[in-house]
Amino acid sequence: MACRACELACAVEHSGSKELSRAARETEKPDSRIRVERIGESGSPQRTRTIALQCRHCEDPVCVQACITGGLLRDGKTGEVRIDPDRCVGCWSCIMVCPFGAIAKNEGVHRAVKCDLCPGRESPACVDACPTRALVFCEREEIVLKVAPE
Repeated sequence: MACRACELACAVEHSGSKELSRAARETEKPDSRIRVERIGESGSPQRTRTIALQCRHCEDPVCVQACITGGLLRDGKTGEVRIDPDRCVGCWSCIMVCPFGAIAKNEGVHRAVKCDLCPGRESPACVDACPTRALVFCEREEIVLKVAPE
């Protein structure tokens, strides 16, 4: 429904204070690592869909392969794709190759940002904040694809 509660929850989770009222006043504004976008035909609400763009933590991430400094890494144990902020130089190669549009620029610190699965939480803040439960946090094997009958 494009309420953007996920974006707000993500930004607050990645703020220094982790509180909405304080996060809005922080000098370095927190970045959301998820974006809600509408796709489809402009001017036709019936043919427009809302999607959440966030990192899929791919099994074979092209962003990691494209990173010229080794600033993007995939944890072989957990499968998480992470950015090492000390190695990211803001070349944006990862942004150019990500097939999901899940990596964004943080112009303030000139480095890439992407979903980090909210370390220290049981599930990401965006998932917990979604009022319609459109976002789900699960293992790859738990995803059930429904195919329309032929």
